[in-house]
Amino acid sequence: MTLKLHNAMWPGLVGKGDGEGQEPPISLQRMLELTAAAEVNGQKFDGIDYFLFLPHTNPEASDEELCQIADQIQSYGFSVGSLVAPVWPGTVGDSALGDDAAREKFLSAVKMACRIAKVFEEHGVRKYGVIRIDSAEFGVEKWRENPKANTTRIADTFREAAKIAADNGQRLAAEGEICWAGMHSWKDMLDLLEEVGMPETLGFQADMAHTYLYLMGYNAPEHALLQPGYSDEEFYAAYEKMVDKLRPWTIDFHVAQNDGEVHGAGSHDKTGKHCRADDPNGKLDITKCAGYWLKDYQARGIQHICWDGCMFPNAVLEDASTWNTILDAMIKVRDAYGQ
Repeated sequence: MTLKLHNAMWPGLVGKGDGEGQEPPISLQRMLELTAAAEVNGQKFDGIDYFLFLPHTNPEASDEELCQIADQIQSYGFSVGSLVAPVWPGTVGDSALGDDAAREKFLSAVKMACRIAKVFEEHGVRKYGVIRIDSAEFGVEKWRENPKANTTRIADTFREAAKIAADNGQRLAAEGEICWAGMHSWKDMLDLLEEVGMPETLGFQADMAHTYLYLMGYNAPEHALLQPGYSDEEFYAAYEKMVDKLRPWTIDFHVAQNDGEVHGAGSHDKTGKHCRADDPNGKLDITKCAGYWLKDYQARGIQHICWDGCMFPNAVLEDASTWNTILDAMIKVRDAYGQ
């Protein structure tokens, strides 16, 4: 089965807003237009991965309103793959590490995402993909007060979320990023996944930009696998070690580039900096590194890959060449591993 190529809609939202120094969000309609316009040697994107919050989506939208959105997406020839549940404080959810009220909010966000997934599936626009979550506990300070107990707390929340997902025929994928407590290093992420212990329902979403910072030990120096000034040989040995641990759990995959910097904007501060696919400062050979994650991808139910490039300036996102370059990188990954 050929891997489908998806673009993410959340680069139009993440880090955007009306705060000081922020650029305004880019509408769903415009993100669809930009994605649909991309073309490389007659090949185009197959679909999108979709963010379930305002201004793109009201998570409490009626079935009829959701079907109108599905029609809009389908009118571009796109399918919907993975969905992002609004699990964070200030959206629907709250910290998975929080008190009982916060955890109930977190679980309510997962329930909303499952409902929308079902509407999209019944409509026909969605046939594959996961629901993405994280711990929604920004920063590692609170977690570090009692790492073992706090990992258990997050795992308990995730386990309840996974039961909700399983009851709705869905799978959850926790995206490893250095900014989310209990998920901020490859080792802590692995410990959390193993403690949840529901691999058939809750797995890992690997993003190439974020997992690069796992190697460097940002926010967890004790788990660093590389030191600055590393050689190519040292890089690939470390990369293989990390991926071998996380790949068995990986059920969703983001193609991305990273320049080694920590970056953020708005509510998403101090996280992995996504770069353009052809950024001269990019640390990753995208095609080669993707192969480590995509080994035996069919066995883990992966049917598509998605480009993730958050927090680019709007001028970059509005530039057609940006998307053609991204699509070209995606095609190279698919042609190397996804046929």
